[in-house]
Amino acid sequence: MSHAPRLSRRTALASAAGLALPLIGARRGAEAADDMAGMNCASAATGAITPLPGPPRKLTIAWNQNAVCTAAVPVAKAKGFFAQHNLDIDYVNFAGATDQLLEAISTGRADGAPGMALRWLKPLQQGFDVKLVAGLHAGCMYMLAPPGGAVTQLSDVRGKTVGVTDMGGPDRNFFAIRLKEIGIDPESDVQWRQYPADLLPLALQRGEVQAITDGDPYAYLQKRQFGLVEIDSNMRGDWAHVACCVIGLRGALIRNEPPVAVAVTRAILDAGAWLACNPDEAGRIFQPYAPRATAGDIAAMIRVEGHHHQTRAGNFRDEIALYANALKDIGVFRPSFDTARYATRVTQDLFAA
Repeated sequence: MSHAPRLSRRTALASAAGLALPLIGARRGAEAADDMAGMNCASAATGAITPLPGPPRKLTIAWNQNAVCTAAVPVAKAKGFFAQHNLDIDYVNFAGATDQLLEAISTGRADGAPGMALRWLKPLQQGFDVKLVAGLHAGCMYMLAPPGGAVTQLSDVRGKTVGVTDMGGPDRNFFAIRLKEIGIDPESDVQWRQYPADLLPLALQRGEVQAITDGDPYAYLQKRQFGLVEIDSNMRGDWAHVACCVIGLRGALIRNEPPVAVAVTRAILDAGAWLACNPDEAGRIFQPYAPRATAGDIAAMIRVEGHHHQTRAGNFRDEIALYANALKDIGVFRPSFDTARYATRVTQDLFAA
């Protein structure tokens, strides 16, 4: 299936937002180093390190330890990236609603968190004192179906039922965006049905749904266990070069202690660049958090995800505007929503000269 329409789609979204976006893959100046840091296997994505002065600065990072897309968080501690910046990091495993997580960050119960852009952007509209500061990596969401079934390509989803774990989840929103791109209305032309993650393959077997969507590690393990095939993912075409996982920080931390905000962001980005080049060791570090997967499984997931792609500054803001426009296109944001202004409001460039 050709992905050419996806490129023109990005151009159209950028134009609607009033942005002068470069083509995907093009980068400016220092931002080029961010995007290619993992690909070049540099030891650090963001340059020379000057540790914070004084005693180690204690911070709390909230994360969903079940998601492989957050693997940079334990790697940052295990490989000493936080320590290099003189940071003492505590973790809080947070698997609740996104608005509760954003409230926890904005009120100081946590100082920051990694998260999915497509999960955070709508709740951030409520005005939480949280800023998105960088794109951590691309790719970790998949649409799967049985081989030789009713869905063998994305266009086959028209008139079918798709199983998801969350009707407002990032994978549901992403594949709604993808369907809209190829002329399928994700609301009127497709039915979406919610199941617990473990029951999605069973729903396929029963014929209740014809395709399912999820992220790693569930998608990888279910694909292998049940012999499913990949119909689409956000590691195809243009979307493979757009960060799906972002770093968010407490607004007060950015305003009052900008060197600390820079340090924690750099540590996580550097850990993400490192794991892109060291998937086997990263798999061993993350494996205790994903007991159903082996270290080899996790390494395999990391290899096919876009951990080499990181963005910050203007390119990151442009990616957030791109997502906001796509969400507007599928009805998550109202038609009159000013996405360029919104992207400027919810992002913060920590690395401006």
